[in-house]
Amino acid sequence: MSLKVILLNGASSSGKSTLAKSLQKYIKSSRKEEYIITSIDEFLNMTVEEPIYEDDVFEISPLLCQKVLDILKTGRGVIIDHVITSERIYKQLTETLREYKLIKVQTKCPLNELKRREKERKNRCVGSAEASYEYLYPKEGYDLTLNTLELSLGECSKRICELL
Repeated sequence: MSLKVILLNGASSSGKSTLAKSLQKYIKSSRKEEYIITSIDEFLNMTVEEPIYEDDVFEISPLLCQKVLDILKTGRGVIIDHVITSERIYKQLTETLREYKLIKVQTKCPLNELKRREKERKNRCVGSAEASYEYLYPKEGYDLTLNTLELSLGECSKRICELL
């Protein structure tokens, strides 16, 4: 078994965190492999009053990258829950993980659904979903793109697992 990293990249409220948990369980039951979830959210001080800026994410991105490397050293795979909004953040992550198999998955759904989910969550600065939808990077080049409005968690997890 070679260690793999699954990058779930998508706009805020596109379903990454929920999918990460579902995928972790799916991999454990179907492949008997342990994957640890880490999220950019763990490193950000998010409030409903203040937006998150690209510079803030770039500044703490090395901490996420180091955590991923530390998990991989334990012999487990990693699921990264991220909202990448610039080429420099993307390059920092991909260059750090260049020695590992990186499976890139885009989570998406229509903008009106992102806004609805953001409003329902009540734990994000209003407008985060739309801003991250607009600035998501990269726009293409994923191993898999999943519409989380159209597909169930189980179907998304199964499709990702097929790439392992």
